[in-house]
Amino acid sequence: MQVCSSGGRLFYFCAMNSIFPASYSTLLSSALADLVSRKYGLAAVRCEFLVRGVGDTYLVESARRRYILRVYRSSHRNRAQIGAEVDLLLALQRAEVPVSFPVPDVAGEFIQSIPAAEGQRCAVLFSYAPGKSVPILNEAQLGELGRQMARFHEISATLELPAGRWHFDPETTLFGPLARLKPYFSEDPAGYAWLELAVEQVVRKLAQLDVSAFSTGYCHFDFLPKNFHFDGDSVTFFDFDFMGRGWLVNDIMTFWQHMTIDVHFGRMTADAFDQAYAHFLTAYRACRPVSEQELQAIPYLTLGFWLFYSDFHTTHDEFYPFVQPGHLRIRVRFIQQLMKKYWPEPFPAPAMPG
Repeated sequence: MQVCSSGGRLFYFCAMNSIFPASYSTLLSSALADLVSRKYGLAAVRCEFLVRGVGDTYLVESARRRYILRVYRSSHRNRAQIGAEVDLLLALQRAEVPVSFPVPDVAGEFIQSIPAAEGQRCAVLFSYAPGKSVPILNEAQLGELGRQMARFHEISATLELPAGRWHFDPETTLFGPLARLKPYFSEDPAGYAWLELAVEQVVRKLAQLDVSAFSTGYCHFDFLPKNFHFDGDSVTFFDFDFMGRGWLVNDIMTFWQHMTIDVHFGRMTADAFDQAYAHFLTAYRACRPVSEQELQAIPYLTLGFWLFYSDFHTTHDEFYPFVQPGHLRIRVRFIQQLMKKYWPEPFPAPAMPG
C-alpha cells in the first residue's frame, strides 16, 4: 500500500491483495469456527455471532457442548489486561466460585491472537453460563446471589494480579470522567454544573466516612442481571471485562442501583425492593462482613458508576449515540431523579437541564 499526501490529506492507494486500513472489523463466524476447531481440538464446531458491544461475542457449539467466544477490540483491551481477567477467573474457578471460566486450547494457551484488518485482536473461549438472565429475582435467587458475590469477594480480596488493570477510586470514577465529559456538555452547561456540584457532595460525604476501613479487592463493577445467569436457583457470573481493583462495596452498589431503577420504572414496588435488598444483604453478610459505613456510601457511589461508564462511551464507537447532547440531557435528568429519591442528604439543586 502506498500513502500519498496532498494539502494535508492522506490518500491510500491499495495494491492488489492489500487491505485498506480499518479501525474495526467483524470477524467471519465460519472462519472462527475453523480456528476454534483447530486450536481446541473440538469436532463439528458451529459459530454464531451474538452481539456487538465492548467486544464481539459469539456462541460456539461443538459436538459435545456450548461455549462463548469473546473477541476483544485492540483499542479497548490489550493482551496484559485480558491476561489479568483470565488470571482472576481461573482463581475463581479453582475456588469453585460459579463463573464462566476461560478454556485452554490444546497447547494450554488461553488467549488467541487473530490478525484482523485493524491489526491483532485477542480472543478467549469461555465456558457457557447455563440458564438465562432473570430481571426480578426470587428469595432463593437473591440468597444465592448474595452468597456467591461474597465468595467472589473473599477470593478477589486476596489476589494481587499483574499490572494492567485499573483502580476504581475518586480519580477514575469521578474527577477524571467529569473532566473528559465536559466537551460533550457544550449544549447543556446547566447539566454539567449539576454534575460538578454532585461530585463535590460525594467527595464531602466520603470524607465523613472511614474509607480506609473499606474492604478492597477486584470488583466486577457491573453486577447487573445481564451479566449473570440463573439455572433454577443456581447462579453463574460472567462478563468481567470491566473488572478492576477498588472498594468491594462497589459491586453491591451496582446491584442495589439496578433495583432502584426497577422501582423507578414500576417493575418493582418500593416495599419489594426493601425486602429483596435485605434478603440479598443477609445472605452476603452470612459469608462476608460489610460495614454500616460501607452501606452508607452506596447511594453516593452510584454517581461514580454513571460517570465511569459515560466516560467510557466517549471512547467506543458502538456507544457514541449515548454521548450526543439530547441523550446526555435525558441521562442527567434521570440521574437527578434517582439521586433525589435515594440520597439521604440534601440534594444539589441547580436548574434542571432543559
